[in-house]
Amino acid sequence: MGTCTSKPTKPNPYAPQNQPVNDQSNPTQTPKSPLTPLPNPKQSPYFPFYTPSPAYLFKKSPSTESVAANSTPTPLRIFKKPFPPPSPAKHIRAVLRRRELGKKKKKAAIPEEGEGESEDATGLDLDKRFGFSKEFNSRLEVGEEVGRGHFGYTCSARFKKGDRKGQQVAVKVIPKSKMTTAIAVEDVRREVKILKALTGHRNLVQFHDAFEDFDNVYIVMELCEGGELLDRILSRGGKYSEDDAKAVLAQILNVVAFCHLQGVVHRDLKPENFLYTSKDEHSQLKVIDFGLSDFVRPDERLNDIVGSAYYVAPEVLHRSYTTEADVWSIGVIAILLCGSRPFWARTESGFRAVLKADPSFDEAPWPSLSPEAKDFVKRLLNKDPRKRMTAAQALSHPWIRNHNDVKVPLDILIFRLMKAYMRSSSLRKAALRALSKTLTVDEHYLKEQFALLEPNYNGSITLENLRMALMKNATDAMKDSHIPDILSSLNALQYRRMDFEEFCAAALSVYQLEALDHWEQRARCAYELFDKDGNRAIVIEELASELGLGPSVPVHAVLNDWIRHTDGKLSFHGFVKLLHGMSSRTMAKVQ
Repeated sequence: MGTCTSKPTKPNPYAPQNQPVNDQSNPTQTPKSPLTPLPNPKQSPYFPFYTPSPAYLFKKSPSTESVAANSTPTPLRIFKKPFPPPSPAKHIRAVLRRRELGKKKKKAAIPEEGEGESEDATGLDLDKRFGFSKEFNSRLEVGEEVGRGHFGYTCSARFKKGDRKGQQVAVKVIPKSKMTTAIAVEDVRREVKILKALTGHRNLVQFHDAFEDFDNVYIVMELCEGGELLDRILSRGGKYSEDDAKAVLAQILNVVAFCHLQGVVHRDLKPENFLYTSKDEHSQLKVIDFGLSDFVRPDERLNDIVGSAYYVAPEVLHRSYTTEADVWSIGVIAILLCGSRPFWARTESGFRAVLKADPSFDEAPWPSLSPEAKDFVKRLLNKDPRKRMTAAQALSHPWIRNHNDVKVPLDILIFRLMKAYMRSSSLRKAALRALSKTLTVDEHYLKEQFALLEPNYNGSITLENLRMALMKNATDAMKDSHIPDILSSLNALQYRRMDFEEFCAAALSVYQLEALDHWEQRARCAYELFDKDGNRAIVIEELASELGLGPSVPVHAVLNDWIRHTDGKLSFHGFVKLLHGMSSRTMAKVQ
């Protein structure tokens, strides 16, 4: 084949040259074509040949840096100057700029309610999308306002279409502009979740649906036209007869016991949050406003201070409480029904001062009330939550249990006490059995609780009885509060039975018995029974092992007075301490 002569042979661009590309001494020299290879490229130290990148068409060659300013520019040159390298300080300037903006925001005046965008503590915009339906205006026709609170207002409404067409309902309107923190947004989300989950009780306000738009959240509920309990108390001047007070308190206690069994604590029980369904004097009460409510697990303690200053329990101010805080609030309502106001303070500091003194039952109208009524209120208002009655126990109190055939619901406290009993040592179980033989006051309550567990034909219960009793009363709220998890600590009952006598020992509360009159006499009688049947000689090390004390505890200093020095058996002091068990609070004092 011959040599192709259609194109001129290109010189090697990487060959060394003696003359520069553009010599200023020869101004008549024609500029090179942009397709002409650049001279003096940097040769590769690894390969004898080097193919230049096409980018050289757009870059200024190092060899042309000496070209005069009046030289003709290279054809097809797009950029007059090379790309500047990225600045390493660019992101630093951005951080400083954001920091300066943050300082200006802090110095700015605090906006009024509803002004500007809401931000959480991190300075980020809050996500106020709840996922509720946005068809509020198309499905409901809003009527007049029927109530107003701190976070919103309530109005009447009527369904325009659907299965509930024409039905009158109440709509709680919560402006999103009021939700200025992430906690406020979560409170609204949790309120709707609790209302959806709590179903099936006649004294619970019925939940229908939840809606939202850009400005508000709408919670649609049953319309209660009878007004607040507070209005009826004020209309009577706070002078309820004992029978009328029983009718009110029986409904309140029943629905609160139901909530506690589901693992829900209301945290804002007061007369304003109980509505009558109609104007009739004997209409049903409905509990409303679960905006401050929360799920609580069987062994969990809450620590946030919420509620109303008139009704909040003392342990709430100490940031360690559970369902018993609601019972304190019911005790305050009971006092209001009798025409007295024991805890009247508008600030937390004032409320703390009031709590230092015990309620006085010497002033009117207390002297005119029955001893059972006074005992009922005293047991609701015990400052030690461990000694306070539960809502279900209050329904078993002699003052109220015979009113209109009051039915006692299943008590979640039974499961907590049985869990502690199953984990106890054999010595403590023997002590509790001795104490249970002295019971008189709580026998009615324990019999009712045992019957609710539906014992077998032989009068005993197993783990299956406990599971079935919980499932019979379960709602979706019970799943969120993990109440069924408590059954895992009672697995020992899967392989054996528990009769009523042992159930009394397992389900009695030593602290509650201690709060009653004649506790010392009752404990002495129990100790005599224990000394005959269950007491035995025991050394301190064995007692420490029975109590589960670790090696870091000075057992001789702690347990020295628990044992009689005459025969080495448990003393009365040790017996009482054994009944209470070694709590975490006791261990903290010891260590």
